[in-house]
Amino acid sequence: MSRATVIGLGKSGVAAARLLKREGWEVELSDSNTSETLLQQQQELAAEQITVKLGQSLELNGANLPQLIVVSPGVPWDIPILIKARQLGIETIGEMELAWRNLRSLPWVGITGTNGKTTTTALIAAIFQAAGLNAPACGNIGYAASEVALSDRERDKVTLIQNPKSKIQNSIDWVIAEISSYQVESSSSLAPRIGIWTTFTPDHLSRHKTLENYYNIKAKLLRQSELQVFNGDDAYLRQQGLSAWPNAYWTSVRGKDFLISEKGFYIEDDWVVEKLTATSAPEPIVKVSTLRMVGEHNQQNLLMAVATARLAGINRDAIALAIREFPGVAHRLEHICTWEGIDFINDSKATNYDAAEVGLASVNSPAILIAGGEAKAGDDTGWLAQIQTKAAAVLLIGSAAPTFAQRLQEVGYYSYHIVETMERAVPRAAELAKEYEAPVVLLSPACASFDQYPNFEVRGDRFRQLCLDWVKAEKLQYNSILSSSLPN
Repeated sequence: MSRATVIGLGKSGVAAARLLKREGWEVELSDSNTSETLLQQQQELAAEQITVKLGQSLELNGANLPQLIVVSPGVPWDIPILIKARQLGIETIGEMELAWRNLRSLPWVGITGTNGKTTTTALIAAIFQAAGLNAPACGNIGYAASEVALSDRERDKVTLIQNPKSKIQNSIDWVIAEISSYQVESSSSLAPRIGIWTTFTPDHLSRHKTLENYYNIKAKLLRQSELQVFNGDDAYLRQQGLSAWPNAYWTSVRGKDFLISEKGFYIEDDWVVEKLTATSAPEPIVKVSTLRMVGEHNQQNLLMAVATARLAGINRDAIALAIREFPGVAHRLEHICTWEGIDFINDSKATNYDAAEVGLASVNSPAILIAGGEAKAGDDTGWLAQIQTKAAAVLLIGSAAPTFAQRLQEVGYYSYHIVETMERAVPRAAELAKEYEAPVVLLSPACASFDQYPNFEVRGDRFRQLCLDWVKAEKLQYNSILSSSLPN
């Protein structure tokens, strides 16, 4: 029996291990960490005859080497053990590539970019599903890609009634995959029917080293896509233009005159307009005002989603229905609650300066901003300028707090407070919002979360819970004061 090793006991790693086991491989899963949760998973997988090794790194010594290594998205592609594996001739791929090999008979939509991926992916999946298509969102959103492959294989074997554990029902029509640079890097043959590039700004440079390398990794996915959709309002992508991407469909919120090519999708008079060829007449598809999410960046996401849907042959009615009912995405300018005219907004997914700049630009001012976490390399100039324009006060959390405080001082901004934790930030933000009559408390960290939380979702969930708890406590206190003041 052929042997495979999966590195990383996250959602993607577990799904990959199960998929390989289903294909007849002898599977070992390794993770350098250990915890009660991981130990529980170890026991569950042992019952499925999948060996899990915790608290140790993979070693490639001796004669009994694996024929295949599958890497979870969070595992760097250039760590010594993977370099050694490739030198030894051991096939080494990412979890996304494994899923692709099992699902390549289906059409894929692949969405990549620095920012905007999640909202665009969720909106595309919603449109496809409104059209009656079984189009699960996967990758960095929703299911791990290998979970989709597992469910599709399971459906081929038995009916849904016979298999109640199957998570994805019925035959899959399209795979809608949000694909990070890490996943592109480890996927050699992934070739979507439609590839979308949302934005491009410096990010993940601690892993990818140079901007050129980061760009080339993203570009690989688009080059291998049959049809290509680009955000033509992104400065870097626009600079690449037709010379780099002559056959792509470009988009622009600024109208037809700003389209890079003679075909694409643009906004005019509150309509998303389609121009599929150089000679075809422009055709209105859906009203922009149908979308409930605010901000120009969400109009860009809308354009790319509509372009994808139309290239897939989806009609206007399904597009309009999906957009009208689309609630937005958790952790990306997610409205949590309102108390005494103050909106609490969760933008935990803003893990870099550019995303946080967009988040702050999208809300009403003055805002009370909560920022900080594990800092990333990047240009903070635009973000700092946005703070000076729109933030009444900034509360700093996490390991980046001292550095951010210094940067704020350097640009002459002194209305900041180092509070270190989210638990201190939320009540203090509410107090400051009242003091400054600010309509918004915004968590938009401009940082990764790993110094204090496992991921940005857990960070956003904690913010949400703290906001709801604070509002509940305020209501109880108000009601108590009110009842005590009433005559007996």
